Amino acid sequence: MGFKMAGQAARFWLHFVVFGLVLMSCFSAAQESPDVLVLMDLKSGFDDPDGYFSNWNKSDASPCNWTGVTCDTTGENVEAIDLSNANIMGPFPTVVCRLPALKNLSFENNFVNGSIPQDIDVCQKLERLDLSQNLLVGELPDFISKLTNLQHLDLSANNFSGSIPPGFGNLPKLQVLSLTANLLNSTIPPYLGNLTSLVELNLAWNPMTGNLPAELGNLTNLQVLWLAGCNIGGKIPPELGNLSKLINFDLSQNRFTGWIPESITKLKNVVQIELYSNNLTGPIPSAMGDLKALKRLDASMNMLNGSIPAGLGDLDLESLNLYENNLTGKIPPGLGLSTSLIELKLFTNKLTGFLPENLGRNSPLETLDLASNLLSGSLPPDLCKGKMLQILSVFDNGFSGALPETLGSCTSLNRLRLGFNDFRGTVPESLWGLPHVSLLELQNNNFEGTISPSIAGAKNLSQLDITSNKFSGAIPAQIGELWNVTEILAGDNSLNGTLPPSLANIRSLGRLDLSNNEITGNLLTEITSWQQLIELNLRKNKFTGSIPSALGSLPGLTYLDLSENALTGPIPKELGNLKLNTFNVSDNLLTGPVPPGLENAAYDGSFLGNPGLCSTTQLNGTVTCGSARHRGTGWLLRCIFALAGIILIVGLAWFYRRYRNFALAEGKNKSKNKTKASMDKASWMLTSFHRLGFSEYEILDCLDEDNVIGTGGAGKVYKATLSNGETVAVKRLWSSGKSREEADFNDNGFKAEVDTLGKIRHKNIVKLWCCCTHRDSNLLVYEYMPNGSLGDLLHGPKASVLDWPIRYKIAVGASQGLAYLHHDCVPAIAHRDVKSNNILLDGNFVAHVADFGLAKILESCGKGTDSMSTIAGSYGYIAPEYAYTLKVNEKSDIYSFGVVLLELVTGRRPVDPAFGENKDLVKWVCSRIEKKNVFEEVLDPKLVGGFKEEMAMVLKVALLCTSVLPINRPSMRRVVEMLQEANPLHKAKTSSKSGKLSPYYYEEPTMNATSP
Repeated sequence: MGFKMAGQAARFWLHFVVFGLVLMSCFSAAQESPDVLVLMDLKSGFDDPDGYFSNWNKSDASPCNWTGVTCDTTGENVEAIDLSNANIMGPFPTVVCRLPALKNLSFENNFVNGSIPQDIDVCQKLERLDLSQNLLVGELPDFISKLTNLQHLDLSANNFSGSIPPGFGNLPKLQVLSLTANLLNSTIPPYLGNLTSLVELNLAWNPMTGNLPAELGNLTNLQVLWLAGCNIGGKIPPELGNLSKLINFDLSQNRFTGWIPESITKLKNVVQIELYSNNLTGPIPSAMGDLKALKRLDASMNMLNGSIPAGLGDLDLESLNLYENNLTGKIPPGLGLSTSLIELKLFTNKLTGFLPENLGRNSPLETLDLASNLLSGSLPPDLCKGKMLQILSVFDNGFSGALPETLGSCTSLNRLRLGFNDFRGTVPESLWGLPHVSLLELQNNNFEGTISPSIAGAKNLSQLDITSNKFSGAIPAQIGELWNVTEILAGDNSLNGTLPPSLANIRSLGRLDLSNNEITGNLLTEITSWQQLIELNLRKNKFTGSIPSALGSLPGLTYLDLSENALTGPIPKELGNLKLNTFNVSDNLLTGPVPPGLENAAYDGSFLGNPGLCSTTQLNGTVTCGSARHRGTGWLLRCIFALAGIILIVGLAWFYRRYRNFALAEGKNKSKNKTKASMDKASWMLTSFHRLGFSEYEILDCLDEDNVIGTGGAGKVYKATLSNGETVAVKRLWSSGKSREEADFNDNGFKAEVDTLGKIRHKNIVKLWCCCTHRDSNLLVYEYMPNGSLGDLLHGPKASVLDWPIRYKIAVGASQGLAYLHHDCVPAIAHRDVKSNNILLDGNFVAHVADFGLAKILESCGKGTDSMSTIAGSYGYIAPEYAYTLKVNEKSDIYSFGVVLLELVTGRRPVDPAFGENKDLVKWVCSRIEKKNVFEEVLDPKLVGGFKEEMAMVLKVALLCTSVLPINRPSMRRVVEMLQEANPLHKAKTSSKSGKLSPYYYEEPTMNATSP
């Protein structure tokens, strides 16, 4: 009995313990849910420099209050994770699909890298997936085809490549598919036509191939079709007319051919049609005018012909762009009745007839560009009735009549281009002083009257061109108040009076052309403020008095024409200091000798019609100084020759003494190997590009082996300290011929260097002072850079001086120099050898792009390419496409600059044995960013400090610049903008969550639509 009771007691306690353990287990499970474990696993897989996950604590039983986490209505299951703009870095967290209730997942705008595995668990309930603006690579993940509830998929702005998987056509509920700005290089598959629920299809900016499948016409719910810049061709499928709900239709910047299909006119709900920059032909469909909802139509830059359909005038269009086609006929009158027209660009066509009389009367018109057509009649009076017109460009037409007075009250105007028409009458007085106009072109018309003093109000005016009209009267003194004007072109008029002294106040003046007028009086003498002046043309006026010597102090003056006036006295010797491409003082009353600096065969014919002028070299139009015809000045010449003889004797004595001392010194130092320039100094020819404070002889005397600071295959570089205390660098290029006697001006890039640097001026382009040519070598004289090249400094023993702010400063400076070559030079210039050794640093570490021996001017306007016979550039910097296409364009420079940025961020050379076989710096960095927690490994270990975020931003820019496909590389102008956002000095002003740079998501700016 006792044993029985004991057994029952034992069983009781055993059951009690088991029950307690079960309760504890249940309690523990309640404390630590499976969702918490998944989220903690997700957190551990990312670098989190900004502490985004700071409140993700395992001790918190519920994750519903964690940053970026949203739970369902029960508060028990995680329903959404939004980690956009969190600045986190790491591979895609495959563990996330273990959240059974997950419907929304976003990692937008982070550094999620690597490829997405194909065999991860499927998030069965997922409705929205956004992985845009990251660093994902590889093929598109096929597992997405199993997400049968997916409604929104955005994988844009990554580096996905290959084709779109077939499974993407089996998502029955998908409404948004966005794959823009990737590296997808296959065709647009027809099975995308199965996505009948699709509302948006965004595939723009991928290097695809093939034609557009007709099956896309099955997407009857589609509202947005964005296929810009996809490299697709063929004809536009007429089946697209079935997309009855389409609002935004963009096929721009592709290779489409043929006519615009009539079926497009069935898109009754379309608001925007973008077809520009294709190869379309034929007329615009006449039924286009039935698209009552259409707000923007852009079919510019094709080969369209025919007339503009009259029905377009009946639409409430906001923007109509049909420029650069072959359109004929009249502008539809209905456009004058529009209440919504903002932008009308029809330039470079063959349009005829009058403008609609009511144009601008009822609409907020901002831009009207009709240049280069065959239009006639007068300008409508109400173009600026809405007080919003900013651009009015109608040059090169047949317009006539007087300008409407209402233009004078159009204070919103910024650019007014009326040239090459037949406008008559006077210019409205108030039009001269419009406060925001930067460009005012009235040239080649029949305007008359005077330049109004109200021009003083045009404070923003930069360019004024009234050439070839009938303007008369004096130039008003108020013109000197135009502080920003760079060009005043008023030739071929009937202006009179004297030059207002206030003209000398315009420090920004670069061109002044008053030729063929009736201006009288003396030339201005107080003109030292004209330091930017390049061209001065005062030909064929009635100027008297002498030529002011102050003209010789204008360093940039290259064009000077004072011919056909009544100027007297001698030619100032100071003019000999100028390096003039054009010089003419013919048909004046000048006397005396031609200054030695102007006795040049290049100016032969520049002195005609001045019987009092003489020269020693018998220039055309001058007599020989000292001849019978010039005996009146013989006494002066005799004095000059006597003085010259005395100087010669003293000079010979001084030279003999110096030579004897030099010979003694040479005898004591025979072991030194000195290589001097040819002693035949008279045979050297100097060409300068700036005003010089030294002669070629000083340069030649410095070509000593002791002064060598660099040696290359083409020659040597010397450091030359001149007598005026200035230091320059001299590059001596030997001939590449069989002998030095066969040296040619083109050898070793000499001509390319001179042609390029001799014409351009920029603070981040090395300055070429002058060049010297000789039968066996050529010399290039540059400004001296005390800190040498970026490559030598970055990879040498002094690399520690380059902290991140200095490296960033160098990156921005070099990018601005290259942007100037690509965007501001006309035509554009491709450097073709961008590398760290060709970026020189002055004493303040300001970058100067140098070595233009391989530079190529891009003549093919708009195309930007030119085939070369051989590969040019340096190993490790050459863009991938260059090796097999031999095409020269600015995109090759951008790739090379991207390599330089990687050098600055990593501190590594572009080619290093440590990278392994067949790898360079670009491939090495790309291989590292595909792995977990490698950001720190890529950075230069010599850099310390709090600039990790800024360096990451520059790294992103570098990777974008070194994209395999040129189409994915940004322009240099865009690179400058992105680098400026990475300024370490702005770190405190821009948070990573709101102002973070996202260079992988951008739209390449299109060609400026405004006519030239």
